[in-house]
Amino acid sequence: MKPLNTNVNSHKFSSIIVKFAVCFLLLGLTYRLFSSSVVQFSPVVIPTDLAFDEDKEALPPHTPISSSDLSVNHTSKTEKCNVFVGNWVEDLTGPFYTNATCSSIEDHQNCMRNGRPDTDYVYWRWKPRDCNLPRFDAKRFLNMMRGKSVAFIGDSIMRNHVQSLLCMLSQVEQAVGVYHDEQYKSRRWVFPSHRLTLSVVWSPLLTKASVFEDINGVSSGIIQLHLDELDSTWTDQYENFDYVVVAGGEWFLKSAIYYENSTIVGCHNCQGMNITEVGFYYAYRKALNSTLKFITSSKHKAYTFFRTTTPDHFENGEWNTGGYCNRTRPFQEGEIDVNDIDGAMRNIELEEFERAAAIGKEKGLTLKLFDTTLVSLLRPDGHPGVYRQFHPYSGKDKHLKLQNDCLHWCLPGPIDSWNGLMMEMLVNG
Repeated sequence: MKPLNTNVNSHKFSSIIVKFAVCFLLLGLTYRLFSSSVVQFSPVVIPTDLAFDEDKEALPPHTPISSSDLSVNHTSKTEKCNVFVGNWVEDLTGPFYTNATCSSIEDHQNCMRNGRPDTDYVYWRWKPRDCNLPRFDAKRFLNMMRGKSVAFIGDSIMRNHVQSLLCMLSQVEQAVGVYHDEQYKSRRWVFPSHRLTLSVVWSPLLTKASVFEDINGVSSGIIQLHLDELDSTWTDQYENFDYVVVAGGEWFLKSAIYYENSTIVGCHNCQGMNITEVGFYYAYRKALNSTLKFITSSKHKAYTFFRTTTPDHFENGEWNTGGYCNRTRPFQEGEIDVNDIDGAMRNIELEEFERAAAIGKEKGLTLKLFDTTLVSLLRPDGHPGVYRQFHPYSGKDKHLKLQNDCLHWCLPGPIDSWNGLMMEMLVNG
């Protein structure tokens, strides 16, 4: 028998031990690296409130992509601030739409088509002082409002707001008109894919009124206004609305005779008629009180936004006395104050809203203050001015005095921000 070579066997055994040790070290190193990477690169969790619906796209069509779209732009659920206090900041992203991409702009607000030479007014966005305001997401809004009915009740500023919303939503889905009154002041649209109904209800005084004006606002008689009877134009269909935006405003400055219990109780600016002058503040408070009392006492609990007054920016006169608005930049906070009339009207609004909100809270009604006064006050550059008409200086003397519109808003323009504010309130309360 051949003798066993113990040196060789010992050498082989030693080699095997070394190999096992090396493998063990490599496995240990791999585990540490893997553990380290797990800590360093934890998985991204999408908050449930930001999750897309199954048919939701990452970005709505035609929306330009900017650096702001790539960052976290939704206010935290725990972050609460007054989104109506802040400043306008430059934003080179530009508007959601133009007169070429939206067909819902009425002639008097179509400043681009009408030849307004400057365009800086569309490159600003509203920035609340203490938090971030997300960029309006048309696709998300349509999904949130799927199967709902939204109504805007009020005057021509309300119609201006609806046009803005239609333009922004049209970049995702085009609305289909299904109703209009004879003068196209009350209208209704549907978004078929989302089964959303959007209405504007013409009721500039909110209460029952006999108005004697032609389509151009020329009066042939004094308004007869019933302060304790609401306008059935909106109350008769109120129960059809899931969401309501309501506001009073400029129409209360018009000359009027006031009634309560079908009896004359006073007037505003009715010289020579032997009626007590009580002023429009009295009428405004009474009308808002009647309106909010109806909303808070209704069995139908619509989600309600109550919008505050919108200041105009006429300088050196009024709309019919040569007033104009030719500024091209926003004011900064603190550079301008609300005038006496707008300030008094807003105080009435806040007092009546506070009273109604307390009642609504007890009844489980959602009633929100849509306080756009400061947001609007800082934008003297956003009105059509003379560009309420098509190329006003074409073939004319440029020094010719033309009527200015310093109350309504160019589209696109500052009023587009109202939709972002409204959506933020819907999302984060």
